[in-house]
Amino acid sequence: MDDRGSSFVAVRRIPQGETCHSNSAEVVAGSAAWLGRGLSCVCVQRRDSDASNSFDLTLAQEECLQRLQRRIDVPYDSSLIEHQDALRALWNAAFPEEELHGLISEQWKEMGWQGKDPSTDFRGGGFISLENFLFFARNFPKSFQDLLRKQEGDRSVWEYPFAVAGVNITFMLIQMLDLEAVKPRNLMGATFLKFLAENESAFDLLYCITFKLMDHQWLSMRASYMDFNTVMKSTRRQLEKELLSEDIMRLEDLPSYKLLSR
Repeated sequence: MDDRGSSFVAVRRIPQGETCHSNSAEVVAGSAAWLGRGLSCVCVQRRDSDASNSFDLTLAQEECLQRLQRRIDVPYDSSLIEHQDALRALWNAAFPEEELHGLISEQWKEMGWQGKDPSTDFRGGGFISLENFLFFARNFPKSFQDLLRKQEGDRSVWEYPFAVAGVNITFMLIQMLDLEAVKPRNLMGATFLKFLAENESAFDLLYCITFKLMDHQWLSMRASYMDFNTVMKSTRRQLEKELLSEDIMRLEDLPSYKLLSR
């Protein structure tokens, strides 16, 4: 597993009127001890045959890939004003009615971060994962709020943490699409670059689609937090199937795009 992968905190949904009495059995902090027990980052295995493949790019595709790779290479830096402002913007998008008391605050746990300092969780996706969150919140606010507050479907008592799940989705997409290679070495990456050349925000849009698709799979599988890796693998398989369909000319044509609401 790549060292940047994030682990999870199990989040229990408290029914209205019930008091939460947390103990070590009820709230489990994600750590290396959880590897193999359902709460680790879902990392994509590269097939041996991928290394021998190389897909030619148009000049436009190559330039778009390089711009996206520059975004991917930017780590979250809590000392940068730009990054601080983006984090505050995320809070305001998530909880517009609640004032944030600080960039390090227990309030962040409400969003599904593992601790009071969300910057420690960004190692799994870098600054681009924060940009993905903001794009989602600004372009599909209803779906963003539905996922954040777990407002749709018959939910599990123990739910996946929204924020850390989002960082893992960024990380999974980067791996799945082989975006850190000079040229894509798999068909998924080559196919995605066609969409990226047409839409500079294609990665952010695909993130939104994937997040909503993952939650849809979660509900249809009646999953609980121990099933998160299984749900992510199922999500990836469905996403690959849709992306490689001959009928798909743009990301908005994906069947899972229809799950999103503005």
